[in-house]
Amino acid sequence: MSREFPIGLTPPDWLVRNLRPQHAPVNRAALVRAAVAMALPLAAGLAAGEPAYGALASMGALSGVIGDTADAYRMRLLNIAVPQLFGAVGITLGTLVHGHGWLAVATVTGVALVSGMISTIGAVASVSGLLLLLNSVVGAGLAMPGEWWAAPLLMTGGGLLVLALALLAWPLRSGVPERAAVADTYRTVAGLLAACGSPRVGEYEDVRHAVTQSLNQSYDLVLGHRARQHGRSPEPTRLLAQLNAITPVMEAAPAAHLSGSRLPPEVPEAVRHLARAVETGRTVPLDLRLPLPTTETARAVDHALRHAADVVTAPDVDPRGIDDRLGRPAALGVRAARAARNVALSAASWRYGLRLALCIGLAQVLVSIIPVPRSYWVALTVTFVMKPDFGSVFSRALLRALGTVAGLVVAAAVLAEVPRGWWDVPVMLLLAPLIPLLTPRGYGYQTAAITPVILLLSDVLNRQGTALLLPRLVDSLMGCTIALVAGYLLWPESWHTRVGDRLADAVADTARYVEAAFGAPGAEPGAPAARARMRRRLYRDLSVIRTEFQRALTEPPPTGRRAAAWWPLVVAVERIVDATTAARVRVKHGAPPPSPAEVGQITLQLRELAEGVREAETLQSVRTDLTGPSGSVLEPVRQEVATARAIASPHT
Repeated sequence: MSREFPIGLTPPDWLVRNLRPQHAPVNRAALVRAAVAMALPLAAGLAAGEPAYGALASMGALSGVIGDTADAYRMRLLNIAVPQLFGAVGITLGTLVHGHGWLAVATVTGVALVSGMISTIGAVASVSGLLLLLNSVVGAGLAMPGEWWAAPLLMTGGGLLVLALALLAWPLRSGVPERAAVADTYRTVAGLLAACGSPRVGEYEDVRHAVTQSLNQSYDLVLGHRARQHGRSPEPTRLLAQLNAITPVMEAAPAAHLSGSRLPPEVPEAVRHLARAVETGRTVPLDLRLPLPTTETARAVDHALRHAADVVTAPDVDPRGIDDRLGRPAALGVRAARAARNVALSAASWRYGLRLALCIGLAQVLVSIIPVPRSYWVALTVTFVMKPDFGSVFSRALLRALGTVAGLVVAAAVLAEVPRGWWDVPVMLLLAPLIPLLTPRGYGYQTAAITPVILLLSDVLNRQGTALLLPRLVDSLMGCTIALVAGYLLWPESWHTRVGDRLADAVADTARYVEAAFGAPGAEPGAPAARARMRRRLYRDLSVIRTEFQRALTEPPPTGRRAAAWWPLVVAVERIVDATTAARVRVKHGAPPPSPAEVGQITLQLRELAEGVREAETLQSVRTDLTGPSGSVLEPVRQEVATARAIASPHT
């Protein structure tokens, strides 16, 4: 017979959220690449009689394995190659100042400042900043074999080996990942149409969030592909046209959902047929067999589906008629200059850079004053824990400690029972694939997978065996403590969760979207392309906000509790955007447009709500005063705005 745990033994919700593994598909090709790329350098080093050189190349391959997360080949090139260049600079700087005492402390602290600032640019820059700092810490704390240039050359070569393996199939599968991403977007939209009118609470919202993420990923892949081939490559042009064509179907979904009736099963099935045509490149006209539309909403869905079918099966696409919707990416040089200027002038980038530099400086000073074995592990731990775009500092410190303990158990068995030498190669073949396998499950799982690999490679370099285990644990706990105190507790912004600012921006942008969709007194409705870009940015921003809130929920009280209190307002703002999109679709397909007075009243209420949210640390009372004709297309929008303003009022 089962029995319930006493209340005092029940783990808190924030801890359960931190430890719960995330669901992700297994990338078998990445597992094979990790095994080959990390075991091959070890074997080559042993064969050449230089196992230390092989270990250094395997360390470089480890950074490539961590960055090997993209599906598209061009994205793999950026995700792996660019960080390797920064990593080479980092290991060179660290090697040059190794053994120079306070000069090494000052150099690594300065690198931490630069690393933290460039990490705020984007995903590739974040990984580049991470490798820049990690390798400089390793170079400054660990004596490298050979000349000063040997370590950068070997580690970069290991990372480029991962890249070479990742690009092997590019000539045969060019464009396949992009087509698969666009087809997956079509399938998620089919799921969205199937969820329209669902009585299950939250089902439609969850699927729409998945659609937003899939659409964002597909646009990023396709627009990245077109950045240098705009108007010259037919395949990316076709994929972009297909993405643009599915967008009206997605926009018609809110109108169908608000009608309260389920769509006929033929409708989502038609989108699945289109997804198969996208994936296979089929251009034969499709017989969708859609039911005859009888309402404004049904006509909107029918019109959008037939337009999407025409685009998907069109044999040729004119690139001059394709609108990028989110805007064509600027040239690489322009983006780099813009990013550098933003970083130099951004208070947020300076603030994070100073936080990281403070923590790294403290770690370096501490291990310079107190003799700590393998002292560079302290700064390495701080670097991993303090990454801003990988989750909250508190959660990462907790998961880092737990993951290290789990990894040490595996490492203890390997170091105690497996003789060094050629046995290291089959052991690496078994351990390396665990990194891409467990990384998507969560940071703690990634740490547990990386720890035995790092310790095995470290033992190849210094032959300390199980004597590495206790220093590794102590140094990791010291690094976590420094990050928690100097990088978390001393910075109120990290634990007071100013969620209102992000939400307020989204609400203000929603007010501008309503004006662009219908016009306001003294304003003209926006052009279709401008409205589309505004709507895409809104959905993207709301997706980011939702992700940030989910991270905040992993914080302990009071931060997690405050985030939970704001969460219903996030959902309410998403529903306002959906209702506005649905109203615009209805007007486009025959419904009477709203009066300028109605539009002005709603935008005024939204701006008042935005100001109230921006100025509040906690939810505050916001007056609701919305009236208008009950038959107007904006009536659902008014109801959602009133709901949002009611949510923003404290419970009594």
